[in-house]
Amino acid sequence: MTNILYVLTLCLPLGTVLLIFGMRYFSRIQQAKARLANDDAYRQIADRAASAEAATATALTAIQAALADAANRLTAIEKVLKDVG
Repeated sequence: MTNILYVLTLCLPLGTVLLIFGMRYFSRIQQAKARLANDDAYRQIADRAASAEAATATALTAIQAALADAANRLTAIEKVLKDVG
């Protein structure tokens, strides 16, 4: 009976230490997986923001061209009105 108690006295603390290290290892793996998923989500958001920025720049260029055309037409109309008047 004392041999069993001796073995239990040695194994239980060792098992506890191994269990704690195992849980920490598992926890770190789960944290790394969560961090990787989070990084992927941020990367996707950045890609969408970059494509939206490109689309906005294209629209802005089109608006500037239309505004320049309207300004040219307005200048022509003012010239015609000054010549008539």
